[in-house]
Amino acid sequence: MIQPHTATLPDVAFPGRDRLIAAFDAAVLRGDEHAVTAALRDAMCEAIRDPVVQLPACVHTPVDGHYARRELYRSPVHGYSLVAMTWGPGQGTPIHDHDGLWCVEGIWRGTLEIAQYALLERDEERFRFLAATGMQAGAGSAGSLIPPHEYHTIRNASAATVAVSLHVYEAPIRRCARFDPIGDGWYRRVDSALPADATG
Repeated sequence: MIQPHTATLPDVAFPGRDRLIAAFDAAVLRGDEHAVTAALRDAMCEAIRDPVVQLPACVHTPVDGHYARRELYRSPVHGYSLVAMTWGPGQGTPIHDHDGLWCVEGIWRGTLEIAQYALLERDEERFRFLAATGMQAGAGSAGSLIPPHEYHTIRNASAATVAVSLHVYEAPIRRCARFDPIGDGWYRRVDSALPADATG
């Protein structure tokens, strides 16, 4: 169990917040990372369908130039972090990892294209990937990533609609590695900070 320091932690009020957090708290006590993420996927899908749980209004507003990341809650006991992401039309990510943290992602609004990549070869900071799976995930669905199977992209392919996803990370994620293409199926690893957007 991760024990964060006791400074002020993110905790945004929204309808059904206590019900959502209680379900996630119960899920993270399930045991190993496979049991935890399976329980979180179930809890996430139930929360999306629950009319009592309504994410705060801020998460429905996209940000020009990049998808928005808004940390809504950080558990003072279990250490997990709850981040809402807002995807404007066409916004997405490069291939990236989660800095060694497991994650569960649920789609609350719209549809996202999610592609996972298998690492084939590494030469210092150069990586070669194979596109392993690709899917369109619609509202109400949830998935998980457990290292080392964490390389993926996410994209809102719609030209007109906003998508919203909710992510539960094992711990606060402040950085990740992104992978920039350099040709012949190779990518260069680049450290990337993950700043949070305002929730107000």
